[in-house]
Amino acid sequence: MGSDIQDKKLNRGLEERHITLMSLGAAIGVGLFLGSASAIKIAGPGILVGYAVAGVIMFFIMRALGEMAIQRPVAGSFSQYAYDYLGPLAGYLTGWTYWFLWIVTCMAEITAVGIYMEFWFPTVPHWIWSLAALIIMATVNFLAVKAYGELEFWFALIKIVTIICMIVVGAAMIFFGIGNGGIATGIHNLWSHGGFFPHGIKGIFMSLQMVMFAYLGIEMIGVTAGEVKNPEKNIAKAIDNVFWRILIFYVGALFVIMSIFPWNELGTKGSPFVLTFKQIGIPAAAGIINFVVLTAALSSCNSGIFSTSRMLFNLAENGKAPRKLDKVTKNGVPGLSVIVSAVVLLVGVFLNYVVPAKVFTLVTSIATFAAIWTWGVILLTQIRYRKSLNTEEKKALKYKTPLFPYSSYLSLVFLALVLVVMAFSPDTRIALYIGPFWIIFLVAVYYIKGFHKSEEIPHQDAVHVK
Repeated sequence: MGSDIQDKKLNRGLEERHITLMSLGAAIGVGLFLGSASAIKIAGPGILVGYAVAGVIMFFIMRALGEMAIQRPVAGSFSQYAYDYLGPLAGYLTGWTYWFLWIVTCMAEITAVGIYMEFWFPTVPHWIWSLAALIIMATVNFLAVKAYGELEFWFALIKIVTIICMIVVGAAMIFFGIGNGGIATGIHNLWSHGGFFPHGIKGIFMSLQMVMFAYLGIEMIGVTAGEVKNPEKNIAKAIDNVFWRILIFYVGALFVIMSIFPWNELGTKGSPFVLTFKQIGIPAAAGIINFVVLTAALSSCNSGIFSTSRMLFNLAENGKAPRKLDKVTKNGVPGLSVIVSAVVLLVGVFLNYVVPAKVFTLVTSIATFAAIWTWGVILLTQIRYRKSLNTEEKKALKYKTPLFPYSSYLSLVFLALVLVVMAFSPDTRIALYIGPFWIIFLVAVYYIKGFHKSEEIPHQDAVHVK
């Protein structure tokens, strides 16, 4: 194995500011900067309603996760909770599906890197930039977790500051005409081109796949639970902060963009963010924003490699992945898990080489299916978890899901609705073939490998962690 690989646990080196910015960094990536153009095209200004409603659902899902993560902060997070409360098969399926989710999401991120680099180097093939991004991000993931968290903190801060600046400057243009010759643009573009819902309610439903893809990543707070200092305080604070910040960033940023530009002109000339800063008239704005959206894609990919390696680590600990993957380096990083995930991501580089035009839609729809599986399992696990508690234990919960159980059941119905909607679009329908095939494949491996023979569902007293 090498002298630097050891049998020891992950380090608790992450602080609240690290996990807040890491989850923001994971969620505010390609889904907002590039995917928003596709969603706007489908739903028009009404997409704001889609993001707001989906945001509320994500809040309920995150509170459900937080309720369990604060009581029991472990590296495998929802995969481990599924194992404990829904059974070994559910934990195994969730762990590997979440790994799969971030693998395909990182493929979307490295695809975006190629698209953004075309701005400066139009003649260089996309796959070269995708490969370079993968090598750099895999290398970064070998840093000690505290150093990784610090780097990701600043990585994410770049795009967050940019979004805030765009919202502030855009609002100045909308209401005071700053940057537009003193003529306030107003917000009439929100309804002047076919109305606020130009494609009706159907448009909002059809955009839900891309909307939910945009929120993918905030559940990373749960994945960091095994490496965060003072989980009770920091996880709760991070979950509440992340929800409001993402809602403000998504809804606020898109409100500004669609007020300044007719929605039907977006999505045809690259990222709406680049267009907005060009309109404001800042010298070299397009280049600056292109750099920001490039770091956003790299940041999200960085978070993805972090997530996949931790999930492999937990699967290995439970005997559902090769045992060698539960080793960590001197820095407390699951090094082999990082390498395995990076090697699999080479498929994304290959897809960029073979079918660059189709890669983004393909991988985002597959990632959305895997995300819906993960979020659904979080909700089902939390419902079972609550049922396992006695009256005193329920009263003693430090962080409760609002409006439980109605919020959890409502969220499950919403996730099912998104899957139904995905069946109506040829671009996203493929995910409903690949996703179930992936689950069937995992179940087959589970029984062929004989994992079911050695399993015992944990006893109730082993599950509760006081």
